Amino acid sequence: DDLLSRADFVTFHVPLNEQTANMINEERIRLMPDNAIVLNFARNGIVDDEAVVKALDDGKLYGYVCDFPSNLLKDHARCLTLPHLGASTREAEENCAIMVAEEVRGWLEDGNIANSVNFPEINMPHGENPRLVVVNSNVPNMLGQISTDLAEAGLNILDMLNKSRGDIAVTLIDLEAQPDQGVLDKIAGVEGVLSVRCLSCKK
Repeated sequence: DDLLSRADFVTFHVPLNEQTANMINEERIRLMPDNAIVLNFARNGIVDDEAVVKALDDGKLYGYVCDFPSNLLKDHARCLTLPHLGASTREAEENCAIMVAEEVRGWLEDGNIANSVNFPEINMPHGENPRLVVVNSNVPNMLGQISTDLAEAGLNILDMLNKSRGDIAVTLIDLEAQPDQGVLDKIAGVEGVLSVRCLSCKK
Protein backbone atom coordinates (compact mmCIF):
# COMPACT_ATOMS: atom_id res chain seq x y z
CA ASP A 1 0.00 0.00 0.00
CA ASP A 2 2.89 2.36 0.72
CA LEU A 3 4.32 1.69 -2.73
CA LEU A 4 0.96 2.33 -4.39
CA SER A 5 0.74 5.72 -2.68
CA ARG A 6 4.02 6.77 -4.36
CA ALA A 7 3.79 5.09 -7.78
CA ASP A 8 2.69 6.93 -10.92
CA PHE A 9 2.84 3.68 -12.91
CA VAL A 10 1.80 0.29 -11.52
CA THR A 11 2.37 -2.88 -13.55
CA PHE A 12 1.44 -6.45 -12.62
CA HIS A 13 3.22 -9.70 -13.49
CA VAL A 14 1.79 -12.22 -11.03
CA PRO A 15 -0.38 -15.35 -11.24
CA LEU A 16 -4.09 -15.16 -10.45
CA ASN A 17 -4.88 -16.80 -7.12
CA GLU A 18 -6.71 -16.03 -3.88
CA GLN A 19 -3.98 -13.62 -2.79
CA THR A 20 -3.87 -11.64 -6.05
CA ALA A 21 -7.55 -11.57 -7.11
CA ASN A 22 -8.75 -7.94 -7.27
CA MET A 23 -5.37 -6.80 -5.98
CA ILE A 24 -6.19 -3.41 -7.49
CA ASN A 25 -9.64 -2.48 -6.21
CA GLU A 26 -11.50 0.69 -5.31
CA GLU A 27 -9.82 0.93 -1.90
CA ARG A 28 -6.30 0.64 -3.29
CA ILE A 29 -7.00 2.99 -6.18
CA ARG A 30 -7.84 5.67 -3.61
CA LEU A 31 -4.30 5.28 -2.24
CA MET A 32 -2.69 6.00 -5.60
CA PRO A 33 -1.58 9.46 -6.79
CA ASP A 34 -3.96 11.32 -9.08
CA ASN A 35 -3.44 10.60 -12.79
CA ALA A 36 -1.61 7.32 -12.14
CA ILE A 37 -1.57 4.65 -14.85
CA VAL A 38 -2.20 0.94 -14.25
CA LEU A 39 -0.81 -1.76 -16.55
CA ASN A 40 -1.88 -5.39 -16.27
CA PHE A 41 -0.24 -7.98 -18.52
CA ALA A 42 -0.60 -10.84 -16.06
CA ARG A 43 -4.10 -12.27 -15.66
CA ASN A 44 -7.66 -11.04 -15.91
CA GLY A 45 -9.12 -10.70 -12.41
CA ILE A 46 -6.05 -9.19 -10.76
CA VAL A 47 -7.51 -5.74 -11.43
CA ASP A 48 -11.13 -4.92 -10.62
CA ASP A 49 -12.30 -3.59 -14.01
CA GLU A 50 -15.37 -1.83 -12.62
CA ALA A 51 -13.29 -0.02 -10.00
CA VAL A 52 -10.78 1.05 -12.66
CA VAL A 53 -13.48 2.35 -15.02
CA LYS A 54 -15.05 4.34 -12.19
CA ALA A 55 -11.65 5.83 -11.31
CA LEU A 56 -11.04 6.72 -14.96
CA ASP A 57 -14.45 8.36 -15.26
CA ASP A 58 -13.88 10.30 -12.02
CA GLY A 59 -10.43 11.47 -13.17
CA LYS A 60 -8.58 9.65 -10.39
CA LEU A 61 -6.66 7.42 -12.83
CA TYR A 62 -5.26 8.72 -16.10
CA GLY A 63 -5.21 5.41 -17.96
CA TYR A 64 -5.41 1.64 -17.88
CA VAL A 65 -3.47 -0.68 -20.21
CA CYS A 66 -4.14 -4.42 -20.36
CA ASP A 67 -4.38 -7.37 -22.72
CA PHE A 68 -7.83 -8.48 -21.53
CA PRO A 69 -10.22 -6.48 -23.75
CA SER A 70 -13.56 -6.96 -22.00
CA ASN A 71 -16.71 -5.19 -23.21
CA LEU A 72 -16.43 -2.86 -20.23
CA LEU A 73 -12.93 -1.74 -21.21
CA LYS A 74 -12.45 -1.99 -24.95
CA ASP A 75 -14.35 1.15 -25.96
CA HIS A 76 -13.30 3.34 -23.04
CA ALA A 77 -11.35 6.40 -24.16
CA ARG A 78 -8.73 6.00 -21.42
CA CYS A 79 -8.27 2.24 -21.74
CA LEU A 80 -5.71 0.75 -24.10
CA THR A 81 -6.67 -2.89 -24.60
CA LEU A 82 -4.48 -5.31 -26.52
CA PRO A 83 -5.07 -8.92 -27.61
CA HIS A 84 -3.75 -11.53 -25.18
CA LEU A 85 -1.26 -13.01 -27.66
CA GLY A 86 2.01 -13.30 -25.77
CA ALA A 87 2.37 -16.94 -26.81
CA SER A 88 1.48 -16.31 -30.44
CA THR A 89 4.49 -14.35 -31.64
CA ARG A 90 6.72 -15.88 -34.30
CA GLU A 91 9.49 -16.41 -31.75
CA ALA A 92 7.16 -18.01 -29.20
CA GLU A 93 5.64 -20.34 -31.80
CA GLU A 94 9.11 -21.45 -32.90
CA ASN A 95 10.29 -21.98 -29.31
CA CYS A 96 7.14 -23.96 -28.49
CA ALA A 97 7.64 -26.19 -31.53
CA ILE A 98 11.25 -26.88 -30.53
CA MET A 99 10.23 -27.58 -26.93
CA VAL A 100 7.49 -30.01 -27.98
CA ALA A 101 9.83 -31.85 -30.34
CA GLU A 102 12.51 -32.17 -27.65
CA GLU A 103 10.03 -33.42 -25.05
CA VAL A 104 8.46 -35.98 -27.39
CA ARG A 105 11.94 -37.16 -28.35
CA GLY A 106 12.88 -37.43 -24.67
CA TRP A 107 9.87 -39.66 -24.03
CA LEU A 108 10.34 -41.85 -27.11
CA GLU A 109 14.10 -42.32 -26.77
CA ASP A 110 14.67 -42.23 -23.00
CA GLY A 111 11.29 -42.44 -21.26
CA ASN A 112 11.83 -39.02 -19.69
CA ILE A 113 8.82 -36.75 -19.15
CA ALA A 114 8.73 -32.96 -18.86
CA ASN A 115 5.82 -30.51 -18.66
CA SER A 116 3.13 -33.19 -18.87
CA VAL A 117 -0.45 -32.33 -18.00
CA ASN A 118 -1.27 -35.62 -16.27
CA PHE A 119 1.97 -37.65 -16.01
CA PRO A 120 4.71 -37.13 -13.42
CA GLU A 121 7.92 -35.31 -14.26
CA ILE A 122 10.69 -37.89 -14.51
CA ASN A 123 14.24 -37.70 -15.82
CA MET A 124 17.06 -40.22 -15.55
CA PRO A 125 20.19 -40.12 -17.74
CA HIS A 126 20.19 -42.97 -20.24
CA GLY A 127 23.25 -44.66 -21.68
CA GLU A 128 23.35 -47.70 -23.95
CA ASN A 129 21.89 -50.26 -21.56
CA PRO A 130 18.36 -51.58 -22.07
CA ARG A 131 15.77 -49.47 -20.27
CA LEU A 132 12.27 -50.47 -19.28
CA VAL A 133 9.64 -47.73 -19.20
CA VAL A 134 6.70 -48.92 -17.13
CA VAL A 135 3.51 -46.89 -16.73
CA ASN A 136 1.28 -48.20 -13.98
CA SER A 137 -1.43 -47.33 -11.50
CA ASN A 138 -0.07 -45.58 -8.42
CA VAL A 139 -0.80 -48.38 -5.94
CA PRO A 140 1.35 -50.26 -3.39
CA ASN A 141 3.69 -53.13 -4.35
CA MET A 142 4.00 -52.32 -8.05
CA LEU A 143 7.78 -51.93 -7.84
CA GLY A 144 8.04 -55.10 -5.78
CA GLN A 145 6.18 -57.17 -8.37
CA ILE A 146 8.14 -55.72 -11.29
CA SER A 147 11.54 -56.21 -9.62
CA THR A 148 10.56 -59.77 -8.64
CA ASP A 149 9.75 -60.62 -12.26
CA LEU A 150 13.12 -59.23 -13.33
CA ALA A 151 14.98 -61.12 -10.58
CA GLU A 152 13.29 -64.39 -11.51
CA ALA A 153 14.49 -63.85 -15.09
CA GLY A 154 18.06 -63.31 -13.84
CA LEU A 155 18.10 -59.65 -14.87
CA ASN A 156 20.17 -57.26 -12.75
CA ILE A 157 18.89 -53.70 -12.21
CA LEU A 158 21.60 -51.06 -12.73
CA ASP A 159 19.49 -48.02 -11.95
CA MET A 160 15.84 -47.28 -11.25
CA LEU A 161 13.66 -44.21 -10.77
CA ASN A 162 9.96 -44.08 -9.89
CA LYS A 163 7.76 -40.98 -9.90
CA SER A 164 4.03 -40.62 -9.40
CA ARG A 165 1.36 -38.02 -9.95
CA GLY A 166 -2.16 -38.65 -8.80
CA ASP A 167 -3.26 -42.10 -9.95
CA ILE A 168 -0.38 -42.59 -12.41
CA ALA A 169 3.20 -43.70 -11.76
CA VAL A 170 6.12 -44.08 -14.18
CA THR A 171 9.16 -46.25 -13.51
CA LEU A 172 12.43 -46.18 -15.46
CA ILE A 173 14.59 -49.29 -15.01
CA ASP A 174 18.05 -49.67 -16.56
CA LEU A 175 19.07 -53.32 -16.89
CA GLU A 176 22.42 -55.04 -17.25
CA ALA A 177 21.09 -57.29 -20.01
CA GLN A 178 18.22 -57.23 -22.45
CA PRO A 179 14.94 -58.84 -21.34
CA ASP A 180 13.22 -61.22 -23.72
CA GLN A 181 9.63 -60.78 -24.85
CA GLY A 182 8.43 -63.27 -22.24
CA VAL A 183 9.68 -61.02 -19.42
CA LEU A 184 8.01 -57.98 -20.96
CA ASP A 185 4.76 -59.89 -21.34
CA LYS A 186 4.93 -61.05 -17.72
CA ILE A 187 5.41 -57.49 -16.44
CA ALA A 188 2.65 -56.24 -18.74
CA GLY A 189 0.37 -58.85 -17.19
CA VAL A 190 0.81 -57.52 -13.65
CA GLU A 191 -2.47 -56.03 -12.46
CA GLY A 192 -2.15 -52.25 -12.57
CA VAL A 193 0.55 -52.12 -15.27
CA LEU A 194 -0.73 -49.95 -18.12
CA SER A 195 2.18 -50.20 -20.56
CA VAL A 196 5.74 -51.53 -20.85
CA ARG A 197 8.41 -50.45 -23.33
CA CYS A 198 11.99 -51.58 -23.73
CA LEU A 199 14.37 -48.90 -25.02
CA SER A 200 17.79 -49.67 -26.54
CA CYS A 201 16.60 -53.24 -26.97
CA LYS A 202 17.70 -55.11 -30.06
CA LYS A 203 14.96 -56.77 -32.07
